[in-house]
Amino acid sequence: MRYFKLLDDMEIHGRWLPGEATNAQGHEIDDIWQFADGCPVQVHERLTIPIGHPGVVQDFSTSSVGGTPVVHKRVANVFAELAQDDVQLIPVEVEGQSEPYFILVATRTIRCIDDQQSAEVKYWLPEDDRPELTGTYRAVYGLRIDPTKVGDAKVFRPWGWNVVLLVSEDIKDALESSGATGMSFREVTGPSEVSPEQREHSRKLKVLYDRTEKARTAFWRTLGTMEDSFVIPIVVGGGWPARRQIWRVIHRPEGRTLFVTDGLSDFFVEAVAPSVGFGLELALETDEPVENVAKSWQQLLLERIANELVGHEHLREPARTGILSMEVDGERMPEPLLTKDGRVGVLLGMDTPALPGHFTMPDGQVRLVTVKTLMPRELTYLLEHGREELLHRFNQSHPGHLSKAWRQPVV
Repeated sequence: MRYFKLLDDMEIHGRWLPGEATNAQGHEIDDIWQFADGCPVQVHERLTIPIGHPGVVQDFSTSSVGGTPVVHKRVANVFAELAQDDVQLIPVEVEGQSEPYFILVATRTIRCIDDQQSAEVKYWLPEDDRPELTGTYRAVYGLRIDPTKVGDAKVFRPWGWNVVLLVSEDIKDALESSGATGMSFREVTGPSEVSPEQREHSRKLKVLYDRTEKARTAFWRTLGTMEDSFVIPIVVGGGWPARRQIWRVIHRPEGRTLFVTDGLSDFFVEAVAPSVGFGLELALETDEPVENVAKSWQQLLLERIANELVGHEHLREPARTGILSMEVDGERMPEPLLTKDGRVGVLLGMDTPALPGHFTMPDGQVRLVTVKTLMPRELTYLLEHGREELLHRFNQSHPGHLSKAWRQPVV
């Protein structure tokens, strides 16, 4: 027997997007995810599905957040005829529609994911501090199931990864024959999507990712409090060694906030071999209030400096081994930091007893490069007289490495 993921076809141009179910009072129901849990639900009132984004009406759609399948009567009839023991069809009112619609609930959950044949699976681990999720899937790529574990089910959700809705081949064929709109299918049985060579390549990358991330995270935790909510979203791509750009925010003693890059010391993904990448990570610490870390000027400045180092090899070596001054674009930076040309000067690599200068990774030493913002007058002084006297004056005020927008120049 072949099985398929039943998907909302988001490639349909101008299609509508249903919202989450509301009750008779027009309020969103408490548990919007219950319809995708893979078990029967109890509904004691008439529900309404608002349309979050008007457009071309579809016979099969899923809600924007909770993933609730909303189906027209012609779709519901297929499930009622061929899989009545596997589904629950809950009548709903759909905003602006007079035709009958239903919430489709798959009432069975089956433990059937084939970890070996799927492209990649990740589990929630005890160290992730999510005990309610430990042992379930954190991610599944290139899903494959073992059809021998499905039994007689025709509609179900896979245990541990109930974000997907699976149907048998005869259900797929009947839905396609019905002429219903809004659906797409992706097979989850048959040969794996990845070759043995690709699988081995992915395995090697995963080992490298896991060991570098684990070691670096352990080091960050020695510097202060780092929580998941303070991880700035990952950017994939660019010239970073492993093609992942991550920034973290660490809360430090005395109300200080430390912004760091997290990936400049990754291995080089093209080589698939152990290394510490560029051999450095950037660190910008401030004691000024930071309301929104992801949109802060400190975070933006760190990104611009990182981009300069990634894009210019001649800057990376002095940053990794010594002290480097540079200027970056000052757009959206605090006015006191701006030069007359609208740029911001920084000093990289200033030593400080408040932060270690290096840390050890499994594949070598990494330099933690401090970022010190310069007031325009300080930048001018540095360019005319060198940095020795400037560093001396910074070090007289402890800790002198802090980056601030609101302070008096030291020259």
